[in-house]
Amino acid sequence: MTASWGWIAFNAFVLAMLALDLGVFNRHPHRVSVREAGLWSLLWASLAAVFALGVRQVLGAQAALEFTAGYLVELALSVDNLFVFLLIFGYFRIPAELQHRLLFWGIIGALVMRGTMILFGALLLARFHWITYLFGAFLVYTGIRMAFAPEEPLEPEANPVIRLVRRLIPVSSTPHGGRFFVREPLAPGQSPRWVATPFFIVLVLIETTDLVFAVDSIPAVFGVTQNAFIVYTSNVFAILGLRSLFFLLSGVMDRFHLLKYGLAAVLAFVGTKMLIASMIKIPIGVSLGVVAGVLAVSVAASLVFPKREDAPTPADDAPAPVLTEDATAPR
Repeated sequence: MTASWGWIAFNAFVLAMLALDLGVFNRHPHRVSVREAGLWSLLWASLAAVFALGVRQVLGAQAALEFTAGYLVELALSVDNLFVFLLIFGYFRIPAELQHRLLFWGIIGALVMRGTMILFGALLLARFHWITYLFGAFLVYTGIRMAFAPEEPLEPEANPVIRLVRRLIPVSSTPHGGRFFVREPLAPGQSPRWVATPFFIVLVLIETTDLVFAVDSIPAVFGVTQNAFIVYTSNVFAILGLRSLFFLLSGVMDRFHLLKYGLAAVLAFVGTKMLIASMIKIPIGVSLGVVAGVLAVSVAASLVFPKREDAPTPADDAPAPVLTEDATAPR
């Protein structure tokens, strides 16, 4: 299955599903309901389960458990992405009917970036075994940092990539209905030229945010398995279900305030597993149980011990940039 035809068949399936998504079910921008998001989330989870059964038949039970553990780790870490996406959409006041389209193209970019990173990581691990210990130490450090680092406010305009884009590409001050590029004069009397819209700036911000998270999540999956095909497919299934999961959880995401500690513990566990692999081999079944158990406990604890509501500060009450047809986005 991990031969070239397996890679080709899987990527053909992904492209077909994306074409079906954009070309049939979401041809027109619309607000995604909780029911629709729930059905799509169930579909992607079911497809991942069917794929795991296929992996079991072709590659064996060990590979199937590795796929399941990798999928669970990647899906859990993707929830952290959703918190940031929610803040970005709120900051720029992205209309609900345009959020799905923005996430769709964001996921296309994420698939390309992550595929490249996974290929590069697999080549490094195959050539330099000591990279395993580097990944392990990095994951332990990241887990500790995630657990103890204070929450920082969202400051998109301070993002160096956004600043670079604004330097290289002229940006319109008008959203233009969710289009990424338009032709318009930069000043009265000038001939029209292609310019980016604020919608494109938000897309770049989403892509760079996902890239930052991928730096943590991809080594974590390599800590579960070093089979590049399993790492790639578990990542792709988790990413494909990310949009529907966003719309399903967007209204209750703030309730999972203790999840970051569960994610931190998972990263630290996987990192430790990589560091001690030469001395102690932790069975994949045990790893899967630890990951699932830690995440379940952190979610349950979040619901049992809800977050205390803080009084709003003047900064919280400040007006946010509005991304609508009758207003301009921040430049």
